Formats: sequence, structure tokens, C-alpha cells
Amino acid sequence: MTNEKRALMEASFNRSETLKFYKATLVELDTDYISIQLPKQQHMTRKHGMFNGAMIASLVDVSSGYAAVSHYDDDCYVVTVELKVNYLHPAVGEHLLSKSYVVKGGKKISVIRTEIYTTDKHSSQEKHVATSLVTMMRIK
Repeated sequence: MTNEKRALMEASFNRSETLKFYKATLVELDTDYISIQLPKQQHMTRKHGMFNGAMIASLVDVSSGYAAVSHYDDDCYVVTVELKVNYLHPAVGEHLLSKSYVVKGGKKISVIRTEIYTTDKHSSQEKHVATSLVTMMRIK
């Protein structure tokens, strides 16, 4: 990834009102890969403190979109065509962590695999709580 492309993506990430609202942190960024972390907030959880599935799906969508954009050399915009999430375990933890990988990047359509983990400050272990497959379409 060029320094110019990295700067464009970081600027986009920092401008996003959704990511500001989520207090998201860009953990790692490279061509065909991105990792994003969200701290737990009350509006993100269910009654017993686990992350709500809607938060996981939202993180999958955002993270997959940035992974798709990282695949292309130029500045571009992508939209979600299809999103499938499998919830594997209750998402109990202090943070959600996404890891999104471009499986296939085409001229218009990209397929992204995003894994979601929970993490705690007391443990360095990541618990795999969801897996997804997302199709993104480049429109610019």
C-alpha cells in the first residue's frame, strides 16, 4: 500500500461519524487487510452485557468495506451487495475486534472474509465470536 493510499484511508476513517460514535480505533491497515477495535459502550450491549448482534453486523460491514477499498490502488467507494454473519459465541468482552481479509478482489466486485473477536484488558486472548462473508461492489 502506498503512503498516499494509506493517508486517504486513514483520513476517511477519521472523518466517519459512525466510527467516531463507536469510538473505533484503526488497529492495522494494509493492502487487502484491515483491523478495527471498538470499546464496549452501554448502547452496544444487551441486558447481560454482551455485545448486541447488530453491533457485530455493523462492524463487519464497515470493516469489510475498508478492506475492499484497500485492495484498489486509487481512491474509490464501495457499497455492500451481500452480507452474511454467523454468530459463533456470545460476544462477552470489553472490546470487539474485526479482522477483514480480501478473499477475491475484482474490478467491480470483491469478496471479503471478516472475523470478529472479543478481547479483554486482563487477557491477551481473543475469543472468536463471529465469522462473515461479505460482497462489496466498487461504484467509484
